[in-house]
This record gives sequence, C-alpha cells and structure tokens, in this order.
Amino acid sequence: MEEMTVTWRVRAIRGATTADENSVEAIRDAVSELLDVIEERNTIDLTEVVSVTFSVTRDLDKTFPAAIARERPHWESIPLLDVQQMYVPTDLPHCIRCLIHFNTPTLSLEIHHVYLRQAQNLRPDWGFVSANLPVSPLTSH
Repeated sequence: MEEMTVTWRVRAIRGATTADENSVEAIRDAVSELLDVIEERNTIDLTEVVSVTFSVTRDLDKTFPAAIARERPHWESIPLLDVQQMYVPTDLPHCIRCLIHFNTPTLSLEIHHVYLRQAQNLRPDWGFVSANLPVSPLTSH
C-alpha cells in the first residue's frame, strides 16, 4: 500500500471594513460583520488558525477589534493582535483591516478575501466582495 504524505501550508485571508463612527458599538458591528462574512465565505477550521492581526486607522480608538473577536465562539484561544495602521492622509477613515493566518493541508483551497462597506475599493486589483454582492473567489498560488 502506498503511503500518502500530507503537506501542511500556512495560508492567509485578508479582510477590511469601515465603522460608521468611532464608538464601541460601531466598531463591534463592523468587526462582527467582517468576521461573520470571512467565516461564511471561507472553509477554515478555527483550531488551525495561527494568528489574526487587526489594524485600525488612527481615528478609531474606542475599543480593540481583538477584544471583540475574542468574544466569538471558538476564538478565545486564537492569538490576536491589534495595531494602528500607518497614517497616510488619503487613507480611508474609520477603516478596520484584518489578516488571518491559518494552517491547512489543502493546497488548492480557495481563499475569499472580504472587503465590506467603504473598504470595498481598497483592492480594486482583486475586485471586491460584499455581503450584498456575489462572491468573487480568489485562488492563491
């Protein structure tokens, strides 16, 4: 019998959204919506998540996105980090970005990067994905 070798690989999912205002409630709504859509559109096992980094523009300072993520089911033991996005005068205001690194044995796994609300046009080269629009899958090679 031939032995099969499984090769694990670290993959990443990008996401971004905007909060309506600098308040705990608005940031909570935006982060929750973003993570809901990322989980819905991607086949990832949360036990295989290596880490998640959130960045926010300097105009968001009422709460940490990681604190919101940590309240989600199965997210309590995932290493989470919040950082402030580098300031660029023309950057999108009230923007929350995330980068999720995870292990997977599936090399052909499609990655669906999710950009919601005003963040939809941050990566026009990738197109955009919105909760209200059809998925535009991107396969990383």
